[in-house]
Amino acid sequence: MKVLGICGSPHGNGNTAYVLRYALDAFRKAGVETECILLSDKDIHPCNGCFTCIHGTCAINDDMAGVIESLRKCDGLVLASPVYMGMVSGQMKVMMDRSVLLRSSGVFEMSGKVGAGIACAGFRNGGQELTLQNMQTYFLQQNMAVVADGPPFSHSGAALCGEASQDRTGLATVENLVARMMAHLSRR
Repeated sequence: MKVLGICGSPHGNGNTAYVLRYALDAFRKAGVETECILLSDKDIHPCNGCFTCIHGTCAINDDMAGVIESLRKCDGLVLASPVYMGMVSGQMKVMMDRSVLLRSSGVFEMSGKVGAGIACAGFRNGGQELTLQNMQTYFLQQNMAVVADGPPFSHSGAALCGEASQDRTGLATVENLVARMMAHLSRR
């Protein structure tokens, strides 16, 4: 079993990266293989709408090819994004758009995989839910199973605010998210 975490922050050592690593550490402690991709380290260009992907390849030659291979190999996917204007970061949205390759030929390669989201914002009600819903829409469009953090918080995923390492409530939503994702992955 393998869980892939993708960090959509432009800051490779910021709050969002911290929280994603926190989640991936929890998966590793449970015996799950993990991989972490920091989009801040990648050169990924926006989709140009050429539809070459319907033939199974992308016309753009950049770092997205490696991300696609990692997406193909994972069983579970955790997307982590800071909240920018109430939604996922631009880096995350570009990655989402480019991964249309995994479904554009009519074969939904992500079908049956489990997806979960993490959103980090400056305030408790700083747009995390809408950002998480952006991620849920992505998972559903890839025909994936979607997991939220569940009780007692029951957000659309893990929601953090302020300095993530000090947000005990937010980190508890991450722990819930990992536990619920593990339960779904064990049923696959």
